[in-house]
This record gives sequence, structure tokens and C-alpha cells, in this order.
Amino acid sequence: MFQRRSISIAALACLSAYSVAGFAQNASAPQQQLERVEVTGSRILSANAESAAPIQVMTGAEIAASGVANLQELLLKSPVFGTPAISRTNSNFSTSSAGVATIDLRNLGSNRTLVLVNGRRYVAGVPGSSAVDLNSIPADFIERVEIMTGGASSTYGSDAVAGVVNIILKRNFQGVQLDAQYGKSQKGDDEKKKFTATFGVNTADNRGNIMVNLSGSRQGAVYSRDRAISAVDQYSKALVETGDPADLFTPTRPFYSSFVPQGTFSYWTPEVTAGKGPVKHSFTYDANHNEIAPSTNGPDGDGVGATGFNRSAYRTIAVPTDRLMLATKGEYNITDQHTAFFEGNYASTKTKTRLEPFPLDAAAQVFNGQGGVTPAEFMVNGVKVRNPLVPDTIYNNAIDTNGDGLKDFTFTRRMSDVDVRSSKADRDTLRLMTGMKGELGKSWNYDTYIGYGFTKEGQTGTGQVNVLNLRNAMQVMTDVNDVNNNGNTTEVICIDAVARAQGCVPANVFGANTLSPAAAAYINAPSSLNTKTTQTLAGFTLTGEPIELPAGPLGIAFGGEYRREASSTEFDVLTQTGLNAGNALPNTSGSFNVKELFLEARVPLLKNLPLVKQLDASAAVRQGRYSSVGNTTSWNTGVDWALNTTFRVRANYSASTRAPNIGELYQAPSQTFPTGLVDPCIGVKATDTSATAVNCLKDPGVAANVAANGSFVQSQADLQGVSGFDSGNPNLKAEKGRSFTLGFVVTPKDLVKNLAVTVDYYRIKIKDAINTPGRQYALDQCYSGANTSFCQYITRRATAAGANSAGSLEFINETSANTGGDFVEGIDLTATYATRLGNGMFNSRLAYTYMKKAYNKATPDAEENRFDGEVGQPKHRWLLNLGYNYGDFGIVATTTYIGQSYLDDQFLKSNEIEKKWGKVKEKVYLDLQGTYQITKRSQVYLGIDNALNTKPAPIITGLPGNVTGNETATIYDPIGRRYYVGLRYSL
Repeated sequence: MFQRRSISIAALACLSAYSVAGFAQNASAPQQQLERVEVTGSRILSANAESAAPIQVMTGAEIAASGVANLQELLLKSPVFGTPAISRTNSNFSTSSAGVATIDLRNLGSNRTLVLVNGRRYVAGVPGSSAVDLNSIPADFIERVEIMTGGASSTYGSDAVAGVVNIILKRNFQGVQLDAQYGKSQKGDDEKKKFTATFGVNTADNRGNIMVNLSGSRQGAVYSRDRAISAVDQYSKALVETGDPADLFTPTRPFYSSFVPQGTFSYWTPEVTAGKGPVKHSFTYDANHNEIAPSTNGPDGDGVGATGFNRSAYRTIAVPTDRLMLATKGEYNITDQHTAFFEGNYASTKTKTRLEPFPLDAAAQVFNGQGGVTPAEFMVNGVKVRNPLVPDTIYNNAIDTNGDGLKDFTFTRRMSDVDVRSSKADRDTLRLMTGMKGELGKSWNYDTYIGYGFTKEGQTGTGQVNVLNLRNAMQVMTDVNDVNNNGNTTEVICIDAVARAQGCVPANVFGANTLSPAAAAYINAPSSLNTKTTQTLAGFTLTGEPIELPAGPLGIAFGGEYRREASSTEFDVLTQTGLNAGNALPNTSGSFNVKELFLEARVPLLKNLPLVKQLDASAAVRQGRYSSVGNTTSWNTGVDWALNTTFRVRANYSASTRAPNIGELYQAPSQTFPTGLVDPCIGVKATDTSATAVNCLKDPGVAANVAANGSFVQSQADLQGVSGFDSGNPNLKAEKGRSFTLGFVVTPKDLVKNLAVTVDYYRIKIKDAINTPGRQYALDQCYSGANTSFCQYITRRATAAGANSAGSLEFINETSANTGGDFVEGIDLTATYATRLGNGMFNSRLAYTYMKKAYNKATPDAEENRFDGEVGQPKHRWLLNLGYNYGDFGIVATTTYIGQSYLDDQFLKSNEIEKKWGKVKEKVYLDLQGTYQITKRSQVYLGIDNALNTKPAPIITGLPGNVTGNETATIYDPIGRRYYVGLRYSL
């Protein structure tokens, strides 16, 4: 019943900072007769619906004026939204959900932002979570988007702790609308193709209407190599070279990977000086296959003829995404009092990620069960035999280092001749909803519905390495049964007869492109992933005005809802066990159901008194029972006070709950490779007596590293070689949010027509927030001695392993927990204004957010970790839209301001860097669109996104907030100036 709205434009402006295009088109339109409507955040139908909580509205005309292919692109310009967990430009390295589009209110997380369609829940697009994929909702089928910040769990249930985004689809459309668009970036990439067709028709008796939308879009890839900021591997100069905080944003460039296609090989020779152990020797190859000394940063970085490898030559900034969508909805008035309705959405999304070839560390990934060394010879039938592929340099000089009596060595190698790592994902989303709504007598209305939805994903990948097959392929010998004319044996075979029978092909890893096609095929480990998320829901609402009070009718609503969520993630066998040399990712599955009852009331207290045109109070309560966490209770209270037709004051206080989702509860330990961590033991010496030094030196590996080097040092491989496992926690309890908003609305119609200004203060505090404490926090707590319980999650290497040093961090694990909580506080200001200007119509709107304070706490006893003003969460953000229509011409300019920010304060503290050195400058983006009405039914439009070609902030590798492959943070545009042209036609 959200769609039954006929509020005047003036009333809508009181609620909205998002109504430029609609404002202009309807400012002079006659006011329609008001009917009972439902406003986001309430189930009560009322003829004079206003909200005690702030609501912002984005119209369908604004969506059209943006030219976006995906609603997420437009929503993220709003200052009330934070940095998304998943988007097309930050998900290239995602194990699943690459290219998914999620949103996040107030930077409190996508799981705390509830996305509705026509006031009802929508199936999640990310396995194990509640985050909706906006790729599955066609932007051209949307009438408007209503955004309510602050808790709304009492109205809609769990997940609305930060607020609600209610996407309202078009209604009662008749005719045909077509829209075709083409665009690309200034660099010639990020190609965009889009076509949509919307059809609507009434039934012959005009009692019903059915609408259909067909949409297709294609957004092309953008590669790291094609942008100057990200074309070459780099690292913060201050962190790896100078130690000068002034160099934080200056890259050491190139900072190539030491994993190269020709391999880097190490072996040990006997001691040559008394008191010293075996001596380590290392070499790699040049382009002519000559042995040379390894060096991380060679002249080229392609790994062939150089000694470093440029991973950025392969990485992707923007994931190519193809979408095909079918959306339909309809209503039929069975009688004048009862209406049947249905909604259907289907979306097919295809994405492709691309990463650099696999970096293999034989010590850690292939021969870790043999002391981390690769054998150069083997015992066959009691006789030592040589691997004939091992070069003489190793075989003639190497010694046995693991005590098995056989010569050995170690190596790392970029497996370029196996394949580039890539994955293709096919994602399908289906949502069906049907129900009845209508009137029961003169004072009561009902709404019943039942729905089902699923998102499933099938993913295939290439470029991983089958560890078992590679191990067999490197345990080879000369076939004594193959003798040439000179009496010499020439054929190399795998030693294991069973492996030979299964197709084992010897692997020559010594040099670039030395693997034969057959060996590469035998080693390659194709991967697969299948996920499915399902949602079943049913509910009813009965709303009415049972009695008339002196100040107006009492409005009440009560009802119930049932919901079941289930999710499963299934990987191939090699991925589950980590035998593809990559992340070990076990399968995860789980489900829960919830039954809820709710009651809501709106009580008119006073009206038509001095300074009280209308004073209403509201209250709501929802009681739920989860199969996972038991009983939950949410409630809210609010006051809406219209002093007169110009001033209105509103206040709302709510208690919201969020039950843990399936991933937070049941996720099996999944391997990840975190970046940006600072090891507290760096620089520790044997003579240091600080608490951190004492705790570090207790670790045998750290002590050995210090003894060998004078202080604890890390290699480049150590920086890039930290891993860990993330896992769920079935013992989680629901988190509880408290939100408070207080604001006023000014609509001075008698002084300035068509002006509306709103100012709202907001505060959201979440107790027992479900988060992970953070790996850096665990490191700092463990080694400072503040909370040694975190030490159980940290594993260091006891001895040197391959390219990794003794004492270097190997694993830092994390599990979901009810942490000390989250908090955000700030002020929103919105203003809209429209007026005749010359012979045209001028429109404007401003949305500004000031983040006063924001923090999280890793544990209840931990200090507040402030993040307001940090990268991704600037204290000041605003969005300004200016539009002008003159005859058949129109232009809209959208300016987005991202304020000055700073690097994460915990990162700065760990590196003993003053805050001033971590400052990131503000950024301004300008988008333009011009339109020309060719005929009454056709319109052409031209647009430029990022017209100023604003460069992204240099959040380079090693700095917190860095997006791998982008060399900036998610909040900034990594693509640059883009152009598009389109044609709209209607019948």
C-alpha cells in the first residue's frame, strides 16, 4: 500500500531532500484529494501521513537524470550512505559475490541496512547475509526511493538498525517507454550499453493493470594497467623504504612481486666458516635463461628478463557485469473493496574477475609436509635417483636440510604458464510476491501477502594449482626403459606408477614458460562454487481508525509475519581442503526462521491551538521469536509537532534488534589474506625490555630472527604472506540498537514558495554489535600484554619457510563476536527549492551530512576506536543538484563533495605517526546531463560523469582502506571521466 500515495508536492518536500525533477514537474500542479497512505517507517494508513523520523525521497525522474545502469551508483552519492561492502569496483578479489551492488547506511554495515521493495523484504544477494544485490532491481521500473535513517525494527523486523531503503515500483502505468543508452570512459574502456522497455496496460473492464519491464545492460571491464595511479605495483614509501611519515602517500614504485614466472630457487651448501651454519644461495633466470641473482624490482616487471613481477598488469579495477532483468507487477480489483496483487522479479547477472597468475610458494603450499623443502633426488627401489630437470647448480651443490638424506631446495614461482586466474559467475535472482489488500468497513484496511525468493550463483575459475598433482609432477626420474640410439635414456617420467596411470606429466619449473602444455593442464586446478540463498515470508496487517479523538482519529495497526532464511555455499573438493594452493574454504550452510507480532499506534494529541497546528504521538512494539537466538523485542516512540504551516518539529526514539545472520552464525573457517597489518614485533632487539619486546621474544621464531639479524625484520614475502581464517560463532546473541532523531522542517510558503529545509540530529548506538574485533587489534592486545587471550588466534613461523622469515606472521584468525558496540552521531541538512527563472524552471536541492562522532569497540572493556573523519567516513559530505528546463532543453548538474579525511588512527598509532601526516584532501565530483525533447514522445540525452576528471586519492598499497588493484579507497572514483548518450521514447 506504499504505492497508494497522493500527497501534495509541498508535503513531500517536507520529508525530502531528493525531489528536484519531480518538484519541477509538479510544483504548479493542482493538489489531488488525499487518500489514506502508508509512509515508510509506519504500517498505519492515514490521510495526513507525516513521519516522526526523517525520510528522504529520490524520485524516478532523478534516477533517469543520472543515467545510471545500477541504482547503487546513484545512492552512493548521497551523504547518508557509507562505503559499500561490495560494488563493481572493489570486488575483483572476492571469493564470491564479485560485481554485487550493496548499500550501507551511516557506515554501520550492509547487514544493518534493510532494503525493501514496496514495503516488503527482498531476498539477499550475498550468501549468508541479508544484503540485497541492487543489480536485481531495474532502475527504470522505480517510481521513487524512500530512505529512512535510524532504527525501524519495530516496523519491519531485524536488520533495520541503521535504517530502511524502501524501493517503490511504478504503479498503474499504461503505454510503452523505451530507453537506449551507450557510453564509455575517456580512456575508451568501461563501455556501457543499456536498453530498457516498460509496458503497461489496463484490463478491458479497467479493474486491473499489469506492467512489465525488460532491462538489459552491459558494463565493461576497467584494468589496473590502464590507469596511471594503478598501472605498476607499488607500496607506501614510508613503510618500506624511508620511514618518513611525509612519504606515506608517496609510492615506492615499482614494488614488484618477488614471485616471478621463471622462479626463484634457493639451496644450502655446507658451512664454510666455523660457528656458522649452512649458507643459503638463491638465483633466478634472465630472458636468455642465464642464472642471475634475484632482486625484487627489476627493470621491466613482466617477470621475463626481469626479477620482479608487475601484478597490476593483470588486475581489474571494475568487474565487467552483464545484467538481464524481467520485472512485472499487477493489480486487479475483485470488488470495489478487495484487490489482488502480484509482483515478480527475475535477474540474471554475469560477471568475470581477472587476477594475476598464481604465486606459488612450494615450501608452504606443496612440500609443507616435508619440512618445506623440495627434493632434488629420490629413493627408488633402494637407489638414489636424480630429478633430471633440476639444474646442476642445485644438484651439484645442495645439501640435505630436512634429515632424510636427500638433497633438497626451495622455490617460489609465478605460474603464468598454467593460466591467468579468473572466475566467471552466473547469478540468478527470483522473487515472487502475491497477496490481497482492501477495506473492511469504513475504518479498517487489511494487507496480506506471501512471497518466495532465491539467489543462486554458479562460479567456475581457472589458474589455481592442484597441489597433489604438482607434487607428483615434480617427483620424477629418467625412464630407464627408454634408450636412444646412443644408449642414453631421454624420457622423464613421474616416479609414482599410480600417478602415471592417472595422467601425470613431469613439470619443469626451472625458468619461464618451461611447463609443457600437457604439464600445465595436469597441474591446473579448475575451481567451482555454487551458492543458494532462499527466503520465504508471509504476513498480514490490519490497520484502522477505530475512534475519533478531539485532535483527530486514533490510528492503529497490528499484524504478524513469518520468515525463513536459508543459505548454502559449496566449493569444489580441492578448494575445501586448500589443495588448490589457495584459500581453504569449507562449505557453509544454515537456516533460521522467525515468527513476529507487532502493534503500532498514532495518537493525535492536540490541534488548532496557538503554536500547535497538530501534535501527534506514535508508538510501536514488535515481539519476535527466532529459532537461532530466541526472543527479541523492538519498540519505538515518536512525536510530530506542526507549530503552523511553516514549522514542524519531529523526534523519534527507537530500540532495534538485529539477529545474527547465517554467515555470522555458521560460516566454516574460511581462509583470507589480510593486508595493511603492522607487526608489533618489527624492530625489536634482544636487549629491549618493553612489554611488547618481552612478549615478542617469547616466540622462538621471533627470537631466532632477532639473533640472525640484530633486530626483528620482515621480508617482502612476509608482508604479502599473512593469512588467517574467518569463522562464524553459533553462540552469538542478538545485537541491540538505540537510535534517536530530533529535527525540524521549514516550509515558508508565504515567504518563499517551493522552499523546504530540514535539519535533523541523529544518534545510533549499538550494544553487543556483531563484528570481528580486528586483526590489528588482536596483534596489539596480544603483544602489549593488555589482553593475552587474543594470542590464541596468532600463529608465527617457528623457522624460515621458503621465502618467509623465522617468526613472521603466518595466521591471524578471527571469529564473529558480540563486541563492545558501534556508535554514530551527526547532523543532516537538506534543502529543496524550485522557481520560475526567465522562461524556464530552475530546480535545486542540497543534502549535507556532518558526522560528529563515530566509533566502535572491539570488546566491552576496550577503548573507543574512533572512525569519524577517517578515509571512507569523512566528517563533511554534501550533494548539490541544480537543474534548469527551458522549452525543449534541460540540464542537470550534480556536484558531490567528499570532505577531508585521515588514515585509520589505529594504523597511525601502530606506526607511531602523527595524525597530520595521514591527511587525505577533499574531492569534488561533477556530473552533467543535458536533454532535448525531439518530439512529444521522444527525447535525446547526453551525459558526462566525473566531468572534471577528478583523480582518486592515493590510498596506495600498504595503507588502510586500499582496494587491491585500484590504489585508492572505495569511496573515490577510480575510473575517471565518462560519457554517455541515450534516447527515450514513449507511446
